[in-house]
Amino acid sequence: MAGADTPTDPHENVPHEKAPSVTRLIALSDGIYAIAMTLLVINVTVPGHLDAAAFHKALNDALPSLGAFALSFTLIAGFWRDHRRILTSLPTETIVVTRLVLLGLGLVALLPFPTGLLAEYASQPDAVALYASAMAAIHAVHATLLLLTQHRVHPSPESPAAVARRRFTAQLAASVLVFGVSIPLAFVNTEAAMWFWLTLVPAHYLLRRRLPGRFLRR
Repeated sequence: MAGADTPTDPHENVPHEKAPSVTRLIALSDGIYAIAMTLLVINVTVPGHLDAAAFHKALNDALPSLGAFALSFTLIAGFWRDHRRILTSLPTETIVVTRLVLLGLGLVALLPFPTGLLAEYASQPDAVALYASAMAAIHAVHATLLLLTQHRVHPSPESPAAVARRRFTAQLAASVLVFGVSIPLAFVNTEAAMWFWLTLVPAHYLLRRRLPGRFLRR
C-alpha cells in the first residue's frame, strides 16, 4: 500500500477527458473494492444466546478476526487509493491495461478468503504465506500498471511529476519485496513473517523522504 505514504502528484489531479472505457473501469473498480471491504467483516462473528462466561470467551476468540479485518481493511483502502490514482491519470485504456486491472480486481475480490484463513489459522505457515502472496500479487499488478503507463502519462522523464510517479512505483516494489520475503519466512516462523510486514512503514518513509530524485531519473 503506497498511496498513503506518497506525495500527491499534481499532474495526476488534472482532469482528463477520458474515454468511456476508462470511466467504466473506475466504476467497476470502486464497486469491487467496496464489496471486498464489506465482505471482510463476515469473518467477525459472535454466536448468539450465550451465557456470560461463553460470551466473554467468544468475544476473546473474535479478536484475531477483528485484527485481520483491521489489517486487511487498511491495506484494501490503500489499494483502492493507489488504484484510483493510477486509473484517473489515464486519458485512455488499452487491452493490456484492462486485463491487468481485471487481474488486480480478481485478487482484491479474493482477499476475504486469505483474510479469514489468517484470522483462524495465523499459526499455520500456509495461511500466512497465502495472505502474503495475495498482498504481493496486488502490489505487483499496480507496479506493473505504473510502469506500462509511465510514458503515456508523463512523456518527459525529467519532470518532477514523472519522478514522483517513479517513486510511487518504487514504494509498490518495496511492498512486493517485503510480502514476497515473508512467504518463505512464514515456513520458518509465522510470527516473524507477520512482524516483518511492519518493515513496510520505514521502507515507504525512506523511499518517500530519502530517495534522491537524480537516482529515479536514471
